[in-house]
Amino acid sequence: MDEQAHLSEREQLAAARRGATAVTSRLSASWRRSESYGVSLDAVNPVFAGQVDDGSLFYECGQEVLQNLHATLANEPISLMLTDNAGLVLSRMCSESALLQALDRVYLAPGFAFSEREAGTNGLGLALADRTPSLVRADEHYCTGLWGYTCAAVPVTDPASGSLVGSVNLTTWSRQSDDLLLALAQMAAGHTAALMLARSRGAQPRSSPRGEVFRVAPVEHDASPPALSAAWRTAVDAAAAALADDRVVAVVGEAGAGKSALLAAAHRRVRPHGRVLNARPPEPRDAESWLALWTPELGKDRTSVVVGRVDGLPSWVAAELAGIFERVARAEPGRPGRHRRPYALTAEDPAAIPAPLQRLVDEVVEVPALRYRPDDVLPLARWFARRARGREVHFTPAATRALAAYHWPGNATQLQRVVREAVTRGDVVDARHLAAEVFSGATRRLTRIETIERDEIVRCLLEPGVTVNRAAAELGMSRATIYRKISQYGIRVPGRG
Repeated sequence: MDEQAHLSEREQLAAARRGATAVTSRLSASWRRSESYGVSLDAVNPVFAGQVDDGSLFYECGQEVLQNLHATLANEPISLMLTDNAGLVLSRMCSESALLQALDRVYLAPGFAFSEREAGTNGLGLALADRTPSLVRADEHYCTGLWGYTCAAVPVTDPASGSLVGSVNLTTWSRQSDDLLLALAQMAAGHTAALMLARSRGAQPRSSPRGEVFRVAPVEHDASPPALSAAWRTAVDAAAAALADDRVVAVVGEAGAGKSALLAAAHRRVRPHGRVLNARPPEPRDAESWLALWTPELGKDRTSVVVGRVDGLPSWVAAELAGIFERVARAEPGRPGRHRRPYALTAEDPAAIPAPLQRLVDEVVEVPALRYRPDDVLPLARWFARRARGREVHFTPAATRALAAYHWPGNATQLQRVVREAVTRGDVVDARHLAAEVFSGATRRLTRIETIERDEIVRCLLEPGVTVNRAAAELGMSRATIYRKISQYGIRVPGRG
């Protein structure tokens, strides 16, 4: 009886059908999350959002891939779907009317949200929660209303940024063979990501982190630039005060805004002789070795750990990590009446921090985006240049104006990349040495051809003494065409109005 009390209602249901369901740790964890969300065991009741985003690059590429796959599976009882990163079904293709009608009855249709929180354990919900390919068969679903189906789903990430954009989901009857279902879903997801890259602005794929962990070393004395704006200093002060009081800090803000740099500055102020280990999210398949690699450092008195981008952790990893943190806190006596908290977190949005870790956070500090800290652009640019070049680098007035006028959507990370590329040309950086993107205010993602065209127009306009008419002649365009292109790409060259 005591053992039964420790089982969730869904696990007791599985125990009664033990011959049919082999319960994995991932499945059990998903059932427990579903139960904590209050999902019904009997019937799914997902939220209907109505409208879906059909204008994204992910939707465009995913639809094309699924249409091609659907053509090869025309006589198979398989439904092909795209979802966004929150589990909202964006599209659905299926040739079998009986399957379509059955899916409609359980609301697995465009416009309905099918995350774990909404529908309990299911293929696409588990794939998005754990960020790894997932197959959920028949009675492995949390809700009995879904036991008639088998679902295979694979998350899709933006090949340039690495952010989760959605999933590809294939669903069939539970009585059908599922041998190839997950393989087909993985193929479709891979083709979607490849097509997104080909149709994007030509950015190179983000290198896979594969559980990257920075080496453990003393925090460098120049780990963050000095004399930045009041907004930056206020955020550092708040983080340092929390660390000094042994509170858990979560630093949030846009990608590239400098969250890890802010924590390094705060740690250096509070523990100038300590060392910081920075752990980035692993690939899901590397999660166990990733946890084993760096968590022993938590027990070392002079080591502090920054776990970056925790909003990208698979759900089970976040739960395991929270348990490790809690065990370390209990084992460390710290100050009288307190426990030392040797770790801090970063994420883009505080609401996206996984619940097990969110409960441990004592203080949230936000790093303002670089566009809200215009006074930081030039000091950062000079600092990045000095670190890249190994000596002081001079920026001409034209380059300074261009850097200050740009809105930096990629924040400090983008600025660092632009500066590093520019200083390879020498110790004096002029406007013509800067990447063409700095002179463009385009509000949409450009294709590779458009990017090349924009870059050539900027290159010509930045040549000393070149007028718009001369640039048009050099590029083989009419005067009207080049003005239209300048407006289309939002090109702003300092000194040209």
